[in-house]
Amino acid sequence: MEEIVIICSGSSGGHAKLIIDALEKANRKIKGIIDNQRQPGERIYGYEVLGDEEYVKRNSIDTGIVGIGDNWKRKQAVKRVKEINPFFKFTVVIHPYTSIARGVTIGEGTVVMAGAIINSDAQIGEHCIVNTKSSIAHDCEIGDYVSISPSATLGGNVLVGVGSTVAMGANVIHAVTIGQHTVIGAGSTVLDDIEDYKVAYGTPAKAVKVRKEFDKYL
Repeated sequence: MEEIVIICSGSSGGHAKLIIDALEKANRKIKGIIDNQRQPGERIYGYEVLGDEEYVKRNSIDTGIVGIGDNWKRKQAVKRVKEINPFFKFTVVIHPYTSIARGVTIGEGTVVMAGAIINSDAQIGEHCIVNTKSSIAHDCEIGDYVSISPSATLGGNVLVGVGSTVAMGANVIHAVTIGQHTVIGAGSTVLDDIEDYKVAYGTPAKAVKVRKEFDKYL
């Protein structure tokens, strides 16, 4: 059985805890935690911090998952690990209490949390978070480094661009396009397309400001 490291450098560790739970419930083996800011020997849910990202190189670690909730920080962590080990395998983590339909594709490094529903022929990109009780309907296309937050719902044929976030409880009607690096605010209802690099919220959701790729969510 492969041993998985969870890379959570620079994060609070909250998302890493959810990944630990999903891996444990799927009976997968966790080797430990990689973190640039915590001291080796510290523990998260009983799993030891092994060292910083250079530990991956020194110890020929080749399988893991990035446990960082922020899309931009997650992307930077993936980039650093690939520079250290170009052959590193980013595993897919799927909590056993999910519903994933026929024809769904899920990219490397993506996490699907408890209660999530992904319906027929949806395409989920790399290093995404499909969070607790979120719902992605048929034929959606989700770009890399996207977060679909708890209880968010996407109708069929929705497109979500790279690096974007659909926040908690937001609803997106069918066939809408959400641009790259865009944030849909919590509880919003999206009835029309939202462009790249926007923060949008409300019912109906409207773009209220421009954001940059590395900005905090809200």
